[in-house]
Amino acid sequence: MDSSFILGVTTLTYLFSTVLYLIVFLFKSNKVGVFATWFTLASFIFQTFGVCLRWYESYKLGFGHAPLTNMYESLVFFSWTIIALYLYLEFKYKVRTLGIFIVPFAFLSMAYGSLAPEINRDISPLIPALQSNWLISHVVTCFIGYAAFALAAGMGIMYLAKSAQSDNKKQSGLLATLPELPVIDDIIHKTMIFGFIWLSGGIITGAVWANSAWGTYWSWDPKETWSLITWFFYAITLHARYTRGLNGKVIAWLAVIGLIFVLFTYYGVNFLLSGLHSYGSQ
Repeated sequence: MDSSFILGVTTLTYLFSTVLYLIVFLFKSNKVGVFATWFTLASFIFQTFGVCLRWYESYKLGFGHAPLTNMYESLVFFSWTIIALYLYLEFKYKVRTLGIFIVPFAFLSMAYGSLAPEINRDISPLIPALQSNWLISHVVTCFIGYAAFALAAGMGIMYLAKSAQSDNKKQSGLLATLPELPVIDDIIHKTMIFGFIWLSGGIITGAVWANSAWGTYWSWDPKETWSLITWFFYAITLHARYTRGLNGKVIAWLAVIGLIFVLFTYYGVNFLLSGLHSYGSQ
């Protein structure tokens, strides 16, 4: 049993977790909710084992690098981070209906990484630019930020759905089981701050790494430029929150729109714009 098999199975387990949380949302079943939580936690542990095994396999092949160096490995880590942050939120707020708005992101990330024909899933030697001690710190900080923004977007969708129900003055039904709007708004705000801090760390570590690898801290490479655009988007959003009291539907929409910036920075740039980070599309 190799890491590819384990991570492939994880894709199916996250699909099953999504179905379980959908059942919890539709039928308000506490027993299914408990099972969904523990099954998702078990899937997360199983995926962690798969990631560690892939790292070990890299050592056996003589490469010895962390599994964070190509598109497939980054998609795996992206989903892993989403689930880690989601489980924290669920245990903190004790609301399992959050799962149907967040866990699907992890499943889609794993499904794309496992099934997309254009993605190379082999363990390969590092190109010279990636042979640096800054690799882990840069990738980890960026992807914790990306995952937090994915959670904020999921919560934004939840807020908009709940708000639409409130506007129609229908307080019963499925959406009535979701947290109150001020609670959702607060979670969106906190996850945005968390993601912004980590993205800032990712940009800083990336600049230091770039100076080490290419002799300059900033080269206006498309990946760097879009990272900065994404950073400014969240900086302006959070600034407006503090200075103008921006909240509610506006923040919810900005959380959803922000994820589009994140996905283009993470994925779109690699395939649509050539630059120093083009190796990330492999």
